[in-house]
Amino acid sequence: MTTWMVIDDEPGIYEMVLAMYETWGFEGLAFVSGEDAMGWIENVDEGRFQGDLPQFALLDIRLPGQIDGVMIGARLRQSPYLRDIGIVLMTAFRLDQKQEKAALKQSGADLLLYKPLSLTEQRPQFEKLARRR
Repeated sequence: MTTWMVIDDEPGIYEMVLAMYETWGFEGLAFVSGEDAMGWIENVDEGRFQGDLPQFALLDIRLPGQIDGVMIGARLRQSPYLRDIGIVLMTAFRLDQKQEKAALKQSGADLLLYKPLSLTEQRPQFEKLARRR
């Protein structure tokens, strides 16, 4: 089964994304904080996770706590098991061109999108990123 992950602190967003993944036939994995996601990544890297690993991650840039989506993307790229997944950053806050470039570079993300997302329209992009990895 193809698995995708989403990290967003807004329940309405991640529930909508997970529901959309399900209608597309994908299994979803959701985290509401950067700390939770980092703990999961550590479990994967230390062999304590059983199950399908995601081929794609949708990461909110701004999260509560000390760990944001940019940091999670960078950590995914360092993981021997997760470094090749497709990564898309998302945010509701407008970034200038310099901030966009910095976020993409620091996170290793493939794409940056602004909320509100149009998942149906963006599905082909997401699938392409998940397949090429």
